[in-house]
Amino acid sequence: MSAMIIMAGGVAVSPLVFQLAIFVLAIFVGYYVVWSVTPALHTPLMAVTNAISSVIIVGALVAVAAGTQGGSSISTWAGFAAVSLCAVNIFGGFLVTQRMLAMYKKRER
Repeated sequence: MSAMIIMAGGVAVSPLVFQLAIFVLAIFVGYYVVWSVTPALHTPLMAVTNAISSVIIVGALVAVAAGTQGGSSISTWAGFAAVSLCAVNIFGGFLVTQRMLAMYKKRER
């Protein structure tokens, strides 16, 4: 616990504030990274985010299972939200990939 407290000018910073600051920085970095990608790299980026979402959905399912077996209801609801958001990302990625592959098919006249 003491490793999470940072001394800034002699004042201890709460772990919650520290983690919130990291989360906000990650949002800004993610925004600028995604919008700076050239169009040629969008497909590999989509593939990587789908792979990450597939790993996250496994952890979310574990959180839901732990919550239903006497665990916290917060973990159940957070896991359910994570499963829902990851499922949207994964299926949306498949739809975008399918649409992009359809662009390369020869059209019948």
